[in-house]
Amino acid sequence: MENTAQIALRVSRLTIVWNTVLSFLKLAAGVFAHSGAMVSDAVHSFSDVFSTIIVMIGVKAAQKESDREHPFGHERMECVAAIVLSGVLLITGLMIGYEGIQKISTAAEGNLQTPGLLALAAAVISIAVKEGMYRYTSAAAKRIDSNALMADAWHHRSDALSSIGALIGIGGARLGAPVLDPIASLVICLFIAKAAFDIFKDAIDKMVDQSCDNETENAIRACALRHEGIAAVDQLLTRRFGNRIYIEMEVSVDGRLSLDEAHEIAEQVHDDIEREFPKVKHIMIHENPSRAS
Repeated sequence: MENTAQIALRVSRLTIVWNTVLSFLKLAAGVFAHSGAMVSDAVHSFSDVFSTIIVMIGVKAAQKESDREHPFGHERMECVAAIVLSGVLLITGLMIGYEGIQKISTAAEGNLQTPGLLALAAAVISIAVKEGMYRYTSAAAKRIDSNALMADAWHHRSDALSSIGALIGIGGARLGAPVLDPIASLVICLFIAKAAFDIFKDAIDKMVDQSCDNETENAIRACALRHEGIAAVDQLLTRRFGNRIYIEMEVSVDGRLSLDEAHEIAEQVHDDIEREFPKVKHIMIHENPSRAS
């Protein structure tokens, strides 16, 4: 059965192949059909190859075993990759917006060249392929809770959105309304910037030891209380470390129990929580004597 890193690397290798093929297809279509929008779209697809390589580096680094210098592991390296990718995604969005503004000026001067049908067909193919890649990569990212892979998924969608802008522009130019392309680019810029911000915020939250959500903490607490020897959960502290969870918990047990008996109960709670919550990497449980004893 594939582990988290194997899934991410398999998805990344596949997207590199598709992006490379699609980039050459769009570049050829843009050159032969005289479409500057399609050439720009091809460059955008080439940038996705670079983004995916960053994902692969981040995922492999995050999977390294703990060592003397990093006793808690390297999971945050994936967050670092996600932060880098969010920056690349933001820059991509801003470049699309800037290009849109420039094209508005060009359209006002009547200097836009009418592209051929080949560019129109390439845009349609690009939209279908890149949206499919987004859905495939996004599903894998959600499955393994990978910020870096989700950021890469949004790179695919940003490329699909860019191709939609190119399609509108190419179609508009052929229908006598070339200004539709740059207007669409400005709207796409806002969508991409919002996605970049969301990815950046989620990665930062995992970098600064943000606690788990209330639903997860309540489920962890309920799991501990299912044990007959646990009178109460006195304190529960959680923190997200990359895509893993660390837990510190204080529980009340019968004060009349021996140390061995209390320790055995804590071990059972520890094992059950790790079994029920696969993302939990480490739990520290402290036993307090129950006040009722």
